[in-house]
Amino acid sequence: MTKIAIVTGASRGLGRNTALSIARGGNDVIITYQSRADEAHAVVAEIEAMGRKAVAFQLDMGSVATFAPFAANLRTALRDTWQRDSFDHLVNNAGHGDYALIEQTTEAQFDSLVNVHFKGVYFLTQALLPLMADGGRIVNLSTGLTRLTYPGYAAYAAVKAAIETLSVYMAKEFGGRGIAVNTVAPGAIETDFGGGVVRDNPELNQTFAAMTALGRVGLPDDIGPMIASLLSENNRWVNAQRIEVSGGQGI
Repeated sequence: MTKIAIVTGASRGLGRNTALSIARGGNDVIITYQSRADEAHAVVAEIEAMGRKAVAFQLDMGSVATFAPFAANLRTALRDTWQRDSFDHLVNNAGHGDYALIEQTTEAQFDSLVNVHFKGVYFLTQALLPLMADGGRIVNLSTGLTRLTYPGYAAYAAVKAAIETLSVYMAKEFGGRGIAVNTVAPGAIETDFGGGVVRDNPELNQTFAAMTALGRVGLPDDIGPMIASLLSENNRWVNAQRIEVSGGQGI
């Protein structure tokens, strides 16, 4: 049976690549976006061109108050588009980069990172659990910077470390329903994340490339297919793991 995956923050970057990779694997996708409806609908069109079904919803991961209405809209979409009352997979990908040294980090920057990357993931997953099929999969996105350090990434890495711990607790608590939960931790990737800091800053790009065994920074195509593979039956026994996908960064 065709599976249905939700990928948050899928209008661009890793989320877009993940959504397209899932569709190439023969499954349908529900994507969310923060503000770029045009980009989100372009992703939907690409998925539909593969013969798969897709819908897009606006969702602010930093606003827990929007999660209940989102779940209600999702329930309607599942019924109208798929004639189902549940979905199968959740990829908590949405996020943003906001970097500063500890002594320069503002409370607003800190709160934004916590609200989007940790609190949002926690409570969105909570809101969607009643609609998730038993035997499903959850993938939470972290970062290679929870293992390595680089100046200016302290707050970002700290909230991602919280996600890694949360994933283990999710795996334990949801295991009775057969739901597997894993964390994927990308290394440095060339996207527009954080204002394109890795993609557009040649010096930083080369710094991270020099730290990587394969001699370059990553691309979205290095990450999306791997996340999609975690949702397949081929990886049904992988659970409660932090999986770094970094080309051997910092070894």
